[in-house]
Amino acid sequence: MKEQAIALARGATDPGQSLNLLREYLQAFVLRSLHESEAFRPLAFVGGTSLRFLHNLPRFSEDLDFSLVSAEGYAGKAWMEKVKRDLTFAGFVPDVTWNDRKTVHTGWVRVACILRDAGLSPMADEKLAIKVEIDTRPPAGARCERRLVTRHLTFFLQHHDLPSLLAGKLHAAITRKYAKGRDWYDLLWYLSHRPPVAPNLELLQHALDQTQGTGQMDASRWPSLARERLLALDMRALTDEIRPFLERERDIQFVNAETLNQLLQDAGATGVGARDRKAVGRKRVT
Repeated sequence: MKEQAIALARGATDPGQSLNLLREYLQAFVLRSLHESEAFRPLAFVGGTSLRFLHNLPRFSEDLDFSLVSAEGYAGKAWMEKVKRDLTFAGFVPDVTWNDRKTVHTGWVRVACILRDAGLSPMADEKLAIKVEIDTRPPAGARCERRLVTRHLTFFLQHHDLPSLLAGKLHAAITRKYAKGRDWYDLLWYLSHRPPVAPNLELLQHALDQTQGTGQMDASRWPSLARERLLALDMRALTDEIRPFLERERDIQFVNAETLNQLLQDAGATGVGARDRKAVGRKRVT
């Protein structure tokens, strides 16, 4: 399996894409290990990486994020120990850590030698890292689905449905202290869907109440809330942050304040769930 990962990385067109593909292979490896541990009974896969694996989002990601659905069967430390055993058995050199002292449990999977073996670093001790985060007290209201996924490897996932994933992305875009270009690129991807995706407002409201205080923000006003945040952002910094993760670099042209603002205005004016909206003069990011 290590050889497969290296071959995948060496087949890329440039070092940035090689790193992205190598990281994604290791993400798939971790997800398959979690599947074998039956971790997706109590866990749901969420976040930008889930969009990549489940809905072919055309950008790469770094972390693996999960939401706790049920405490029954939860065994984070044991799952991470299995991840380490599986990686070692497959020929990798892993260092795996686990911290469950906070509400969001955090694991790190760091793999040595792989960057050198893939021709991406001259140093054997430079590690490729993947962060694993599990929110053990997520906001209520999410809806879950299960799906068989094949991306490099094959495994079953339990995950939030697309409206719930959009609610999570809106919450991040509106409230994250340090804005990320990835949030706004993902939001652009959602808003350019035809037919449009309507967010899970129940989940979004619970998330806003949890982090901002009960009643401080109205989830139904999400287009206006997102526009207010957008207009205060440094778009050059956002595009610089997202550029290395894009599957197609030309997609950076869509990540601009004018396009995002127009899409959010349209969502607020006509309702994201309206079936008769027309995307005049706009392209869908696919």
